[in-house]
Order: sequence, then structure tokens, then C-alpha cells
Amino acid sequence: MMAKFRPLSISAAFAALLLVCPMLFGEAARFDLTGPKLEVHVTRDGKTLPIASVPNLQAGDKIWLHPDLPTTQSVHYLLVVCFLRGTTNPPPEDWFIKIQTWNQKVREEGVNVYVPDEAQQVVLFLAPETGGDFSTLRSAVRGRPGIFVRASQDLAEAGFEQARIEKYLADMRLVPPSDPKALLEHSNLIARTLNLKPNEDCFNRPVDQQYTCLTQSGNQTLLNDGHGETVVSSLTNGDASQLISAASYTSLGGGGLYSAYVGAVVDLVHLMGNLHTAQYQYIPAIAFPEGEDLNLRLNTPPSFHNPKSVIVIGLPAIQPSVLPPLRPADPKHVTCLLQPSVALPVEGAPLVFSTSFAHDLVLHINGSGPEKDIPLVPDAYRGGLTLSPATSERRVLPTATTDAAQPQAAPQVPVKTTAKADASGKVTGTITGFWGFDPFTGPTMQLQSVPGKDWKLAVDDVLIAGRENNLSLSSTGTACVQSITLDTTAGKQEKTDWKEADKPDLINVKVSLKSVDPGALHLTIRQYGEAKPDTVAAETFSEPATLASLKFYAGDTSAVLNGTNLNQVKQLELKDLTFTPSPLPAASNTDSFSEPGSSGTTSLRLALPANAGAPKLKTGEKLTAHVTLKDGRTLTLPVQVEAPRPSVTLINKRITQTADEPIHLADPDDLPVNDQLTFSLKSEASFPRTGQIEIANADNSLHTTLDVTSGTLILQNHHTLVGTLNPLKAFGTSAFGPLRLRAVDPDGTAGDWIPLITLVRLPTLNDVHCPWEASQPCTVTGSGLYLVDSVATDAAFTNPTDVPEGFIGNTLSLSRPAKAGFYLKLRDDPAAANVVTIPVSIQRPPQSQRATPKAVPAAAKPEPATATSAPDATPAEVPPATGATPAAPPAPMNGGQSSQCPQGTCPVPAPPASAAPTAPVAKP
Repeated sequence: MMAKFRPLSISAAFAALLLVCPMLFGEAARFDLTGPKLEVHVTRDGKTLPIASVPNLQAGDKIWLHPDLPTTQSVHYLLVVCFLRGTTNPPPEDWFIKIQTWNQKVREEGVNVYVPDEAQQVVLFLAPETGGDFSTLRSAVRGRPGIFVRASQDLAEAGFEQARIEKYLADMRLVPPSDPKALLEHSNLIARTLNLKPNEDCFNRPVDQQYTCLTQSGNQTLLNDGHGETVVSSLTNGDASQLISAASYTSLGGGGLYSAYVGAVVDLVHLMGNLHTAQYQYIPAIAFPEGEDLNLRLNTPPSFHNPKSVIVIGLPAIQPSVLPPLRPADPKHVTCLLQPSVALPVEGAPLVFSTSFAHDLVLHINGSGPEKDIPLVPDAYRGGLTLSPATSERRVLPTATTDAAQPQAAPQVPVKTTAKADASGKVTGTITGFWGFDPFTGPTMQLQSVPGKDWKLAVDDVLIAGRENNLSLSSTGTACVQSITLDTTAGKQEKTDWKEADKPDLINVKVSLKSVDPGALHLTIRQYGEAKPDTVAAETFSEPATLASLKFYAGDTSAVLNGTNLNQVKQLELKDLTFTPSPLPAASNTDSFSEPGSSGTTSLRLALPANAGAPKLKTGEKLTAHVTLKDGRTLTLPVQVEAPRPSVTLINKRITQTADEPIHLADPDDLPVNDQLTFSLKSEASFPRTGQIEIANADNSLHTTLDVTSGTLILQNHHTLVGTLNPLKAFGTSAFGPLRLRAVDPDGTAGDWIPLITLVRLPTLNDVHCPWEASQPCTVTGSGLYLVDSVATDAAFTNPTDVPEGFIGNTLSLSRPAKAGFYLKLRDDPAAANVVTIPVSIQRPPQSQRATPKAVPAAAKPEPATATSAPDATPAEVPPATGATPAAPPAPMNGGQSSQCPQGTCPVPAPPASAAPTAPVAKP
């Protein structure tokens, strides 16, 4: 008699199990107790299959049952076969079959039962023998058939899920634990075929922990699938969510509710845990078929005290066959039949790989007869269906090219086929086989039966030395590639990373040329079924030029190319005009420019030949420039002819001196920094009022602009303008060197630079003192003498006195100058010999050398002295003695260790002993 009980919701049932029967719940997620074993096979239409190969039952099937209990079995188990026909339609009493497992005949021969019409499920009960056992079981099922229908479905689903998980774990144990790359590769292959989701966090752990993480079975987060997610999601929503969350932090259940052993069983525990009769309580068992053996696993130890435990076993559902939805993992993938071990990548039907439902699978080569079919074996470890190894009884297909070479050291024999193939050796093969008792046709796979030919580089691929390169190789077929290596000119072979491209007959190759110099090299392609490798010649180049822009203005004979690595540019063609790299002239319109040949060039000037006139290109004309590199490559760049650049010419200039200077500059283009320059310009086009005149030196360290607003630029008319430059104000006291100018339009377009002036700094000369003896040098005093390059008494600078660098004295030595003055070269413009006119003071002679003056007529007057700065100065200049030796330049102090004269004086060398004394000059 069945005991009465109040129906419970899922949440309430779960709470009751957790609080009342913690041990039962703890084992609910662990179906790891070995149960009894049954042997089962099914016969349909005269064909018999073991239970492991039967995905579904049908009406009329004959089921052979044989309890495989040990001979020492002390408790008599009653085996009851129960056929069900839905949740709302209790089965008739004759659908219950009683089998006494202790019966000798049953032990030896087993029992045959037949599936009745209209049956939908079949459930087996193993119950300890007791009074009223059979009637009690039958009454329980007929009273609540829906519970046992649900139990049958959940048991089947639980078995399928656990079979997939255990298949994953078993195959992952074949991977070397110390190889993280292999772990990731095989984990993805196995999970794809079994429709599982490995925990990605495992691959973020240290290498020595990844293997353990992937192969442990007590954590739902490690292995996940759609059904498990659905069940867990339903349980963690609603009133029971907090209770389940708290339970996950306890030690109950070992692996807990989230065990990888499948969420469907959780519902089954709820369903069966509270089902009791007067004599029995029901515990589920998951079946793991292997051939005819139905291996059972329990989640709770059976009880032989009242209420005794009844083991509930589910058999395949009674329904029409549902063929596996097998499909190619990649429809574009081509499988090489010449590989020693061939795997066809398929997915979509995980039970093909985790069960034995699919059997007698073959690859039928389309175009050949059935006797040429190749047996297939499901292999989740390799991610597909593998061709049977050569050691098995496999029908190897003969080939028309029987002399094809076999790969060396191949552990398995490659497949050969006589199927009709195109010139590339492409064929197709269809997977066929049986799903239980029913034949099925699977997907058609693309195959390659001969090695690829005509290997070559893709047209647009260019290899650049010094960095990683990606290139593409094309062939008549790329599926049989075994390896690709790079052979350099140094005789080294380097591995490459390669993979099939998205396009057919194309391989993407990644090669590292970081240590390879530009030049020739070879790619070696080795293929399965081909003894001799193929080679592809390639050329490596230096880093290619990058073209950013090209500026060309109407009326110009040159263009400016901007980019990087422009030292590779050989020439530029623009509408039948050929421009070649040209050094930057002194008056260039480009500031940031490096000479051709520098790899860091950012701008390159290209000019027409010297005898070519200005090209007749119109403003706004759109052209395409063709840039040819030195290695033969050609790059293109769009260009639009710009409006003519502003152009001015220098008409006149005038220097306004701020004070009288004893130094008279020889070069009219030299401008003292203290003076002011006024100049006039002529503009070819009308000069805009908002235009500017830019003045700068060559390196742009000195820079200023003149414009109308500031008053430094005045428009005389539309084409003539006058500019004023105050160098000291614009540049400061350290300004020197050549200046240039150019016109700048309001939009920033600049014209060519033209020379303007050379800034020079002048020293201050106070006076010149000369001794009485003409052979002795004179002394020039002043300040800023470090601005002097050299001084001399003649314009040719026959015997100059050079001023050393770093000189900071205030006197210089000079041979006695002529009456007209002496000459000076400035450090800012050492090419010009400038005249210095300054009074010369001559020292009064000693008393002993003074001559008696002759009488002078009253009407006669003495000639005025050249200088009267000293009290004893002579009234007239004493010319140097004829043939006197020129004064030597100042000797260095301290034995030549210093180039500067201490205390502002330079030593005067003594005259040679052979020099004749200078005659004294008579005083008036």
C-alpha cells in the first residue's frame, strides 16, 4: 500500500531534503557508488544490438535482460520491468513483468520481454524481496505514473551528460600536463565535439595547475553545458536561491549541488527523495552502457531495513529515431587524405563521441564504389572522426598513381583513392553509418587526394627585413602541407607559423625577419605524400618608404615629398615630368628637411633637370604621382596642383648706423647688429595686407616676422613694400650670421627663401699705442675683442695676428700700421677685410736718442702729429725702418699652455739681434 504524502514544490522539496536528510542530499550529486550490473541487448527486425548501441526503443522490440549478480548475492533482488505510456495514463497491469533474479534459469539464460504498442518509456526496478513487493511497486507506479515518467527522462539525460563529462576527463588525461599549448588545443577540440564549455579560468592559472583544474570533476564551473546551466538557473531563482547559496558554502555534498555530474539529477533527487511506500523508498541509478553491460552507479547506499531501497533504472525512450545532426566544424575546411593520421573535423552531435549509438561509420568517396569506403572512428581527442589506422582491417583504396611516395617515418598508411578528382586532386566524401538500428547519411566533406602544385607568393606580398611579416602562399591545393620553413642566405632554417586562409587554396604564413638582412631567401614547403619539398623564392626589402603627402605649386620646378624612409626614393613621375631627389638649395621653401640618403628623412625635395623650364600645370589640377623606389617598387600618391607660392625680389636696402664706427665694413651685405636695416621688395602678385615677410637664419634659431599691423612693413603700392629690421631688438646681442627672407600668404603658404643680409657684431676699439722703435709691435686696446677673427696691416693679411677662440683680453698686438690705418676680419664674417681708421699714439723716444732740432724758418710750421694722446708723443708719424722684421704674433704664456694673454696684455717678443736699429725721429 502506498503511503500518502503532500505534494511539495521544488523549493520546498529541496529544503526538506537539505534539512531532514543531509546525508542523502550530500550523496545526491555524487553518483559514484557502484551498483549491480545488468546485461541487455535489443533485437529489431532480426538484427541484434547491444544496449550501448541502442539510442531508442520501438514497439515490438525484443529486450533481453540478464541480471549479472554475483553468485554470493545474499539478498534476493526482484527485477520488475515496467512500461509507461505517459504522465496521465497509468499503464495496464500486464505491462509489469516480474523477474526473479535468483532463479537458476534466469541466471543462465536471461529473460526476453517485448515492447508493447503505445508504450513510451520503460523503467526497471531492482527491489529486495519482501512480502507484497511486486504489488506494492505496481501500485506505486499506477498511482503516480508521472513521477516515474519524469524519473525515466531525467535518468536518461543524466546518463548522457555524465558520459560526455567523463569522456572529456578521460581524453584530457591523455594530454601531457606540462604542455599548456596542447592542453588548450585539445581542450577546445574535445569540448567542441562534446558540446561542453571548459572553464576558461583554468587557462589563467599557472601551468602546473591548469591540468588539475581541467581534469577535476567536482566543480560545475569547470565543465558546463546548456542543460546544466538551465537547471542551475532555475534552482537559483525564487525562494530557494538564498538557501542554495548558503548550502554552496557548506561541506555538505562534497562537490555540492554544482557538481559536474549534471544538474538534471538534482531534479531527480527532489523527485525520488520523498517518494516512499510502506515498504520501499526509491533511489535513482544512472546507467553507463558498455556493449551489453549496463553498469549502474548510485548516489545513495541501498538500505535493506524498512523502508528498503528500490533501485530505479531507466532504459532508452520508446520513440522514433532522431538521427544525429552531424555537421562539418568548418564547411570550408579541406582534409588531406595523404596524412598518416586523418581526422575529419565534425561537430553538432556530442553523443556520437560519448556513446556507441553511432556505429559502422564510413567515409564514402564520391565517385567510387561502396567497396572503397573507408571506416571511421569517433575521436573527441582529435576533434572529429578519424580514419581507421592501418593496423585494423581497413579497406585501403587503390589509386591511379600507385607510384606516389609515402611520407617517411609515417606511423600510419595514407589513404589513396581512385575517385574522380580535378587537376588539383580535390574530391568529396560523405559520412554514412548507422544510428542504432537506423542508417543515416552525415555531412559531405571536402578532401584532397594529391599534394598541391604551382606554389607561389601572392602578387602583393612584400617581405620587409627587420620585422615580423605576414604573407600568403597559393597552390592548387593547400590541405596537405606538413611544414613551411624559411631558408635564409646564411644557410639557416627557421620555422614559420602558418594556417589555412579564409580563401581556398591559400595559406597565411607568419615569418620573422628581425635578424634577416634584405636580399634573397626561400620558403620550403613540405607536403604529405610528396618526398621532394617545394620551394618558393622571395626577396626581402628594407622598410618601405611611407608617403604622407606631396606638395607641388604651379610654376615651381621642384616638389616636396613628405613621409618616412624617403632615402629609398629614386624618382617621381608626374604627368610625363620626371623629378629626382635634389639637395636642398640655400633658399629652400622647406624648413624640416634632411639630405637624401638619411633613413629618418621626413621631407624630400625632388627637382626637374636644370635645363627644364617651369611645367605648365594649372592650379587645382588633380594628378597621380608615381614614386619609384630604388628596389624597383612603385608607390602612388594623389596630388593636386596648388596655387603659385608668393614670390618677392629684393630691390634695395640701406643700413642706418647708430654711431660713428672706426671699423668700415668692406661687405655691403654685412649689417652690424646695433644698426637698423631698411629694405624694399617687389612682389610678383598683389601683396595682401595681411601677408607677412618672414626673416630667419638657416636653422631658424633666429626668427621674426614683419607685417603691416606692427608697422615694420609698409605697402608703397600693391606690389612694392618697404620693411624695417632692428636686429638688436628682434634677435638680441648674440645674433650673427646670414639672414634670409620669404613672403608668407595669410593661409600660411610660404615662398622661396632669398638672401637678405649678414649680421655681424663689432668690437669697440679705443686706441692704438706704438713704441718708439718701429720694429716693436703696437698695442690695440678696446672691448669685445673676442669678436675679432684677426688683424693685419695690409688687406692681403700677409702677417696677421689671429685672435684665439675663447679670448677675453682687452689688448691685441699689431705691427706698426700705415697712416691709412689697418685691417680687421670679424669672427661673424671672416671673409671680408674691413678697414679700421683710428688715431695711433707713438711713444716719446728716450733723452739720449733725441736729436738737436734744426732751425726752422718762422714761416714754416711743423707737420701736425698723428696722435697726441701721450705727453711725450712725437708730432709726426715715424715710418717703420726699411727692411725691418715684422712683429711676431704674441707668444703664448706658460710655455704655450694658454692661448689668452693675462691681465689684458700680450707679451712683445724681442727683436732679432741682427736687426738694425731704427733711426730716431727728430723732434721739431
